[in-house]
Amino acid sequence: MSSPNQLVLLVGTQKGLFRISTELNRNAWNLEGPLIAGYEILHAWMDPRMPQHAYATANHPIWGCHIYRSHDAGHSWEVLPHVPHHRQGLYAQSLKAIWYLAPGHPTQEKVLYAGIDPPGLFISQDDGHHWTPLPGLNEHPSRDRWEPARGGFAVHSIYIDPRTPHRLYCAVSAGGVFRSEDAGTSWIPINRGVRAENLPQRYPDVGHNVHRMVLHPKQPDRLYRQCYNGTYRSDDRGNHWIEISQGLPSDFGYVIVVNPQDPDMVYVIPEQSSHLRTTVDGKLRVYRSSNGGADWEPLTHGLPQEHAYVTVLREAMDCDGLSPNGVYFGTSSGHLFGSHDNGEHWELIAGFLPRILSVKTAVVET
Repeated sequence: MSSPNQLVLLVGTQKGLFRISTELNRNAWNLEGPLIAGYEILHAWMDPRMPQHAYATANHPIWGCHIYRSHDAGHSWEVLPHVPHHRQGLYAQSLKAIWYLAPGHPTQEKVLYAGIDPPGLFISQDDGHHWTPLPGLNEHPSRDRWEPARGGFAVHSIYIDPRTPHRLYCAVSAGGVFRSEDAGTSWIPINRGVRAENLPQRYPDVGHNVHRMVLHPKQPDRLYRQCYNGTYRSDDRGNHWIEISQGLPSDFGYVIVVNPQDPDMVYVIPEQSSHLRTTVDGKLRVYRSSNGGADWEPLTHGLPQEHAYVTVLREAMDCDGLSPNGVYFGTSSGHLFGSHDNGEHWELIAGFLPRILSVKTAVVET
């Protein structure tokens, strides 16, 4: 008997968005796309507050930056009339790229947050039709110590504590992780215990190149981050960080994700180095920890283990939270891999897509 629901992967690529779906047994996959063809889709997701609604960032070197919205679970898309941007003249460009979109608190159905390059955080109160800057972060006193990273100069990894709409988190590349306790009015840097080997001070309060930060939805005081120098965990809302890089073949990487049902289960894909920026030793290995990063094990069954020189970017991995947990990631070579047993076994879901920039899962009603 078929399920009334589907698992959907929204896969953003350098040339458009792909919608890849399956029944909840995850036995066979259907691919649609490219949607929003020709645009770089850095981030796309289904809105957990409103079934069938989805959002995507779309960036194009000629046609500019746009936000798209879907009302039919990602089958079709419409462009919204306005985008977040800095006021003219503040920087050389008021908007270079839209890097990240995040839903507001579950009690705020129409609220969205956006992170952009040049680094800025914006809020919309009307489903993305209009945007307002949050100057507490955008004009933070430490901003003169932020600097461009190789992959961009942007705000990303935006999270709202599910217990309260007043506690927000975001990351800046390269600036660090910041937290607000007053709905975005003011922000404090939360980077204690995190190394920055490329800066004069080894443990600065700001200036960190954060590649990815995640908040666990069921244990919101638990945060993880993958940085230019190391992998870290915090158990106190980012006040202190513990390095958990030991046991990994490299302290460099872009992506880190958690099992939504288990705050101790975390996945990373280490990269060789900041110089090479491909999989370590040409082996495509996902590393999993079941104890919050105290120990790591490589997961390789079904993944190429020689001459696989690919990159997995910060938004190109996600977990579905089903039982057992499914894990999915996309590579710079356009290959999408998935596992429906916590990463023990992997299959190639789609190959030879354009360069994959983002992967996001959702269970939707059919």
